[in-house]
Amino acid sequence: MADTEHPAVTNFRNYVKIKTVQPSPDYVSCTEFLLEQAKELGAESQVVECVPGKPIVLMKLVGEDPSLPSVLLNSHTDVVPVFPEHWKYEPFSAHKDEKGDIYGRGTQDMKCVGIQYMEALKELKKKGHKFLRTIYLSFVPDEEIGGKNGMFEFVKTEMFKKMNVGFALDEGYANPTEKFTVFYGERAPWWVLVKCPGQPGHGSQFLPNTAGEKLQKVINAFLKYRTEQELKLKENEDIRLGDVTSVNLTILEGGVQFNVVPSELSVGFDIRITPTQDLGEFEEMIKGWCKAAGKDVVYEFRQKDMCQNITCVEDGKSVWWDTFSEACRKEGVSLVKEIFPAATDSRFIRKLGIPALGFSPMNKTPILLHDHNEFLNEKIFLRGIEIYMTIIPDLANLRN
Repeated sequence: MADTEHPAVTNFRNYVKIKTVQPSPDYVSCTEFLLEQAKELGAESQVVECVPGKPIVLMKLVGEDPSLPSVLLNSHTDVVPVFPEHWKYEPFSAHKDEKGDIYGRGTQDMKCVGIQYMEALKELKKKGHKFLRTIYLSFVPDEEIGGKNGMFEFVKTEMFKKMNVGFALDEGYANPTEKFTVFYGERAPWWVLVKCPGQPGHGSQFLPNTAGEKLQKVINAFLKYRTEQELKLKENEDIRLGDVTSVNLTILEGGVQFNVVPSELSVGFDIRITPTQDLGEFEEMIKGWCKAAGKDVVYEFRQKDMCQNITCVEDGKSVWWDTFSEACRKEGVSLVKEIFPAATDSRFIRKLGIPALGFSPMNKTPILLHDHNEFLNEKIFLRGIEIYMTIIPDLANLRN
């Protein structure tokens, strides 16, 4: 690494190099790295395992008035799998090119944010800043596979209750324009498996009531709804992806061999339901599609998130939002407010009634989370630290 590289960038690159990639994340090396960072920050630290082998690294900066609700800065440590043959550079090399673009899995999602929190706080402490409220930094596992072994369990503990969290920040994603995106809610993820039983037999016959015929009707019904939602998005420039419900066929199961009509076929769908959609009505729709497909067609949930809580982002109606948005204005950050189209750990926090915003300070950057050649420019990364250096103390010093 060049002698002139900013130490925060070096820290960021070292974090990206740790292979916390699913399905076998190196949480041991990651935890060691983060505990060293806590020492540099001068923060109290501990490792919590709600589920064995799934460490949560918790850092704490005690405020001048610990009785006030605290501020939580959350990030996840795991990253999604890679296909190295599609990458310009080795995905965990944190290679920096001549333009300052740093390539690596997790550069956008979301190791950048975890380091930006810490580097912002390091700089603030060097400048002598004090914080009225206690600040917690949580580095949680397994967000990329649903968060069930991480934040989902953590928020149920007595330890979390004692943290008395009043407001939380978590991940967002990049914005290719000059603006920055902030997320105040997210769609509810439902994973639905539909099982279609039918008359088995020889592949040469016109058998009645086959699994394949039922499967076709199920697929047509789900994908018809998908088309309607996609058109709604395309035809209205005022709505975003998070404002509609997405449906994608992701799994097909069944069949024995080519000349045998199977006794059952199954199809799985990944559905992300916008907060404005009534969840009860949506499940009734699924029941209707299955009933119309034929006798004994049933569905089951592999994931069914019922949280539709959103955080208030109306000016003058929430001191947390007013403080956050005013801090952004100080930094010249122009915000675009959206519903997050996927799912983050914020949903477990919002479900408790705690306001949470998803914000990753990356503008002028292509959205590459989960994509090949994920990268973040070092200047954008460093600018994010500056932005947090205004946002974090403003939130932590809020008196109301």
